[in-house]
Amino acid sequence: MLLFIALALFGYGLPEHLQKKVGKEIEKVFGSSTIVMNAIKVSVVDNAELPTKITTDNFFKLEKGTEFLGYIYVGNAPSKTATFDYLVVFDTDLTVIHSKILIYREEYGGEIGSKRWLQQFIGKTSSDRVDHNSNIDGISGATISVRSMTMAMDNLLQTIAILKNKNLL
Repeated sequence: MLLFIALALFGYGLPEHLQKKVGKEIEKVFGSSTIVMNAIKVSVVDNAELPTKITTDNFFKLEKGTEFLGYIYVGNAPSKTATFDYLVVFDTDLTVIHSKILIYREEYGGEIGSKRWLQQFIGKTSSDRVDHNSNIDGISGATISVRSMTMAMDNLLQTIAILKNKNLL
């Protein structure tokens, strides 16, 4: 059944090395492997004012048959000398219900991939702001990655707020 999700993802431009990981996370969160991903399209004009750029390759509406399940965003953020790939899953109300570091490419800082640290983002909505100095805990030895992931999440939440205000979601 996981093959169905992987094939559905392939058509959306997700890099091959992420397709299987994204499919596995979707199945884990929603308990089904027969979920269809529909790309969210945002015009060039609207995208110009978004902190996180939305493409048909990174933001998707999830459906199982006629049931709307939520959204996923697949992003990439900088670490000290490389980048890491991450996934954020939203429910139908655009509340964060899951986040995962898909691929971390550095020798240090991989602790941001821990479930315990990522749980700080669960329950966040477009009306929330996250900041590594005030409401997101740091991790010794992963300062750059903590700042980068926190900034990426904050930008994504602001983007969701703008899209909601424009009735694009």
